[in-house]
Amino acid sequence: MLNVGSLNEGIVLDHIKAGKSMSIYKYLQLDKLDCQVAIIKNARSDKMDRKDIIKIEGSLDLVDLDILGFIDHDITVNIIKDGVISEKKVLSLPKVIKNVLVCKNPRCITSIEQELDQIFVLSDAEKEIYRCKYCEERFVPQF
Repeated sequence: MLNVGSLNEGIVLDHIKAGKSMSIYKYLQLDKLDCQVAIIKNARSDKMDRKDIIKIEGSLDLVDLDILGFIDHDITVNIIKDGVISEKKVLSLPKVIKNVLVCKNPRCITSIEQELDQIFVLSDAEKEIYRCKYCEERFVPQF
């Protein structure tokens, strides 16, 4: 059995769909943090059969909950203080995503005016569809 040390202060991202932890690592830019990050892939789970877990040493401000909610709003975010779970955050789909996604439409203003923010707006929450604010191009997720 694999044993990964417990956190005294930090964040545990739990119930990540198996194999998705590296996408989350990339989108949250965890490689740029100057703290310990542990990724556990394909852990056994009674609820999900298999799951990924990410443990991050540090405060909650290190993680953008909007990005996390966009990737998978079913992830459990546990806040650890003094070695115990002090709080659980519930994620939801963000209404607006800024500078995370890139519009693929070559005729979009963001292709020409590259200093413009890339802004996507939730157009259909039920189907989880985001569209570019400027040209309404639909974003097709690749994770």
